[in-house]
Amino acid sequence: MTHGSKKILIMGLPGSGKTTLADALEERFNLRNKKVVRLNADRVREEYDDWDFTVEGRLRQSLRMHELAEKSECDYVIADFVCPLVEMRNNFNPDYIIWMDTVKTSEYEDTNQMFIQPERFSFRLTQKDAEKWSEYLAINIIKLDSL
Repeated sequence: MTHGSKKILIMGLPGSGKTTLADALEERFNLRNKKVVRLNADRVREEYDDWDFTVEGRLRQSLRMHELAEKSECDYVIADFVCPLVEMRNNFNPDYIIWMDTVKTSEYEDTNQMFIQPERFSFRLTQKDAEKWSEYLAINIIKLDSL
């Protein structure tokens, strides 16, 4: 699927379970013979040696994640990153937003202060249960894409 990849953003505060869910969701898609590319924000930061967590650095990261997703030739791109500001979510431009609303604060006060809860999302998860939610999400996202 060239340039037809659906982008899935798994967002939320640090410690909310984004990466665990993203890994489980990738597995569920693979079991359904879907080609998946995973973009983990920490791995991307490491690859680019960019650990700037200022607003500017985070905006740059959201654009970088978007560019990497756009280059991916697959069925789904699963990206997990905090995405604390609406502008960052808009930069990534996902087809689906999964909001991990499982923690109210993180250990990072600067992130807590800048985090704006999304008003627009596809799924809002309030409990950490990657196995259960990944199955539910895979079934429902594939179903939505077939409509």
